[in-house]
Amino acid sequence: MDDANGRGTIVGVDKTRDCGGSGLSEDLFRPRMTTRRQILTGAASVAMTGWASAEQRPHRLAYLVPASPAANELNQRALFGALAELGYREGHNLVVERRFADGRLDRLYALAAELVALKPDVLFAAGSQATLAASKATTTVPIVFVAVSDPVGMRIVKALRRPGTNATGLSNQAEEFQIKILQLLKEVFPSASRVALLHDPTNLPLVQMLPTLKQAAATLALNLRMIEARSPEDLVPAFKLLKSERPDVLYVLSAAFFVSQRERIVALVNAQRQVAVYGQNDFAGAGGLMAYSFSVIEQYRSGATFIDKILKGANPAELPVEQPTHFELVLNLKTAKAQGVTFPRTVLLRADRVIE
Repeated sequence: MDDANGRGTIVGVDKTRDCGGSGLSEDLFRPRMTTRRQILTGAASVAMTGWASAEQRPHRLAYLVPASPAANELNQRALFGALAELGYREGHNLVVERRFADGRLDRLYALAAELVALKPDVLFAAGSQATLAASKATTTVPIVFVAVSDPVGMRIVKALRRPGTNATGLSNQAEEFQIKILQLLKEVFPSASRVALLHDPTNLPLVQMLPTLKQAAATLALNLRMIEARSPEDLVPAFKLLKSERPDVLYVLSAAFFVSQRERIVALVNAQRQVAVYGQNDFAGAGGLMAYSFSVIEQYRSGATFIDKILKGANPAELPVEQPTHFELVLNLKTAKAQGVTFPRTVLLRADRVIE
């Protein structure tokens, strides 16, 4: 469970009462007649009990995400559901310490340091910024990451095939699918030329990707207008600017802060009757028109496999980083009808999910 500050609480710790921490039962101190054989047998039993307790010590998992608990709920279910299938149950043989940055990426470094100080067996980190913070906090605690844009370029790993560090997990090929969204945008709105790009300037991996996106947009005859928002307080002025400029399409990049604020962002978009596409599928579920991305939930589930391997002795430096093999196109027909948008048949046929 989590307290009001988003700090995890330790669960699954054995609090059975003993005698002064000796591990001896209170029955051993009751007056009774004992033989030498009974004493020796009792001592051997205590030794074996101590060994068994050490063997059954719960695994300690640190959990670091940039989003809020509410925004991260489905992903948590995916990870811990997959871990349960592998035999790890929180409150039994798994102790979990959670930290949520609530979309404030600047908090991640302090939260990562807190988790490392707790000496977990594995540190799970979601997203590029959380993983970078974790890798800065420790070079010894094994790190399992998901949804990292460029783990090699960010020097989190040395190579995808052989990480060579204390970190491994799943990348998201962000550059590839962000460009694909521009192509889909042009297919759905062939006459569009002015596209506003809502991005978080504190999300360094995405900032580094902007020149590539601009180049891809130019080949599609799209002119990108960058609009920044780095905190919830920035959203209102950002949308005031959007309202005054009225771009043909708004493209909301995938970023932890935006995911945490997805319902508010979609509400602002729809209130202004602004046509928008999104770089993460959660937005379509919140009422967004169209979204395209890798399956975040599947990455969380796959992250459980990496955690299992490491807890069983695998070296993260030798576990290859995996990349997504499937990307999902999600269309919201209810929103499309309200905004007067008609999806081309070619796009409808390629949709993985259609929300009606």
